[in-house]
Amino acid sequence: MNVSLLGGWFPAVLDVLAAAVLLVAVGWRDPRWRRRVVPMVAAGAAFGTLIVAYPGARVFGLTDPLPFSVWLWFGAGLAALIVLAAGWKSAQWWRRGTAVAATALAALVCANQVNQFVGYYPTIDSAVNDWTDTPLPGQVSMSGLAHAAGASRLPSAGRLVAVDIPPAYSGFKHRQELVYLPPVWFQHRLRLPVVELVGGERGGPGDWVRLGNAVKVSDAYANRHHGYAPILVFTDATANFENDTECVNGPRGNAADHLAEDIPHFVERTFGGSSDPRQWAVAGFSMGGTCALDLVVEHPSVFDHFIDISGDLAPNSGNPAQTLRDLYGGNVALEHANEPLLVMHAHGRYQGVNGLFLTSTAELRHQHEAEELSRAAAKAGIWSRVDISPGSHVWQFAAPAFASAYPWLVDQLTHPARPSKPA
Repeated sequence: MNVSLLGGWFPAVLDVLAAAVLLVAVGWRDPRWRRRVVPMVAAGAAFGTLIVAYPGARVFGLTDPLPFSVWLWFGAGLAALIVLAAGWKSAQWWRRGTAVAATALAALVCANQVNQFVGYYPTIDSAVNDWTDTPLPGQVSMSGLAHAAGASRLPSAGRLVAVDIPPAYSGFKHRQELVYLPPVWFQHRLRLPVVELVGGERGGPGDWVRLGNAVKVSDAYANRHHGYAPILVFTDATANFENDTECVNGPRGNAADHLAEDIPHFVERTFGGSSDPRQWAVAGFSMGGTCALDLVVEHPSVFDHFIDISGDLAPNSGNPAQTLRDLYGGNVALEHANEPLLVMHAHGRYQGVNGLFLTSTAELRHQHEAEELSRAAAKAGIWSRVDISPGSHVWQFAAPAFASAYPWLVDQLTHPARPSKPA
């Protein structure tokens, strides 16, 4: 069902239905219920919501505070649970069932309010496909890839292949990743440039395909350029939904080594990707944006180009104390070795490194941080540009931002000897 979860009729109907079922579950009942129980339900739900909402920005692992509507429906769900408990003995079976349904519906609405805030699942289809591990469009197996290679005619589109990249250098226990091979790969064995794409802290390797439209963007570019486009690697920088690594080596795994060692060696050996750092780039959104810059400035012998979409000033997992503990095990020197401002200052002048900082009009903090990073990059010999476009911190901003920057990135990868500044 290609029905939007972010707007339109379905979320509105879900809201109305949940509110109606909750009202039926509470009911008018008798005077004692109205005078004593209903106020108790309201007070209990409000108190419980405040206790959970008080930590604010870090609830659900999100960097920014959740909107009021999320907490409103969280409270509605708590209210339904209290109604269920308070009226269990006296209520008829149908009212008990209604209270259970009200709890479930409020939880569903609350979850979709969070989804609307982050823009993770745009449609019912995208959610179902993700939950059921449905193969992505254009995805083939490694055996199917072998049959397609050496085609006499140029394919009309590239192909996705799921890969199990050995963690030979990192020991990082990651999930299965994806590689996009452009049409030209199937006809001409060229040493193609490569772009690693990194998603947010809560997600998986397929996010840049399902939500970021990276394959569609690359196929469209290839169609205009005789099948030519870079190899794209959809990486796993977190290993699971709850493991925010920020792409550094630390207690949560050697994510940096996986991205800077395991993947390049595998792609060069398996798919014939270029070994020239001038033909390697990292692009990412949110946590992935932070990773993109960090990986490039720390590993210029591997990557020379970046697209940082709404990344942070430095890797972080919360406040400074949490970051030092979670990401670096209390090792201050290790933390400093992963802070781009300090890394660029210590490195000295870079050669041939460039990138873009893309952020939205709603992200004032990210705008200021991007400007600060861009100024520091300029001092270190890195050309960069900050572009601010309408939107907010959601995939619906990241996807078109990447699409608009993609031709520039391919030009840097294809013609690395050209001046860094685009025309």
